[in-house]
Amino acid sequence: MTVIQVGAFIVSGVFAGVLAGFLGIGGGTVLVPILITLGYAPIQAVATSSLAIIITSLSGSFQNWRMGYLDFKRVALLGLPAMITAQLGVLTASRLPEPLLLVAFAILLALNIYLVGVRKRLAQPPNSDGTPAPRIHPVGARLLTGGVAGFLAGLLGIGGGVIMVPLQMLLLGETIKRAIQTSLGVIVLTAIASTVGHAVQGNVVWVGGIILGLGGLMGAQLSTRALPQLPDRVVALLFRALLAILIVYTLWQAWQQSAAS
Repeated sequence: MTVIQVGAFIVSGVFAGVLAGFLGIGGGTVLVPILITLGYAPIQAVATSSLAIIITSLSGSFQNWRMGYLDFKRVALLGLPAMITAQLGVLTASRLPEPLLLVAFAILLALNIYLVGVRKRLAQPPNSDGTPAPRIHPVGARLLTGGVAGFLAGLLGIGGGVIMVPLQMLLLGETIKRAIQTSLGVIVLTAIASTVGHAVQGNVVWVGGIILGLGGLMGAQLSTRALPQLPDRVVALLFRALLAILIVYTLWQAWQQSAAS
């Protein structure tokens, strides 16, 4: 890896971390398009993003553990099914044509825009008397939540928190803070499982993923300090605008690769 490439990875990691801290976007949402822009194949971008997410999610989970906010039982109940389905996601990603993989990622970005509103609605008391929302059986809810998150982690190189947080709130009646704390711990497991699966397939760019993860840590530290100074409406507008740009860019890449094949 040349000095220019190392510099590009550092800048990209910091940029992704800044956006993650400002806008609450998971690392993979930004890292996958960045890696594709740097010339990596979509499957390599997905795999390397998973490696970078291990570093960032470990850091956040460690902080939650130090403050007594990490519930290992909750993490395990969601994480075990997620680690299994992550391998299914890896196998699916390895067999999908690259244009289809990019289209699937664009669909995920669009889902992110919708789920922002869902999370806000779920964060409000469901009833005037503050009673919890109806739930399905806890075992089924955890299998569904962890399973979907794990599959998406393996398929698209994301942590899975964008799905896990609203599903925990909707199906398990968790508060948003508890859902986020548990989700971050599960992401460590899904990212490890996804990275191992992709490593077996030979898809991971190891040095690049480590640099991106470390850069993401630095960027997130910078942006989280500045975030409280920004109005909520500005943050929401930036979030949706960025995702819309990434959707157009990802679909354009899919069209280019489809036309070239």
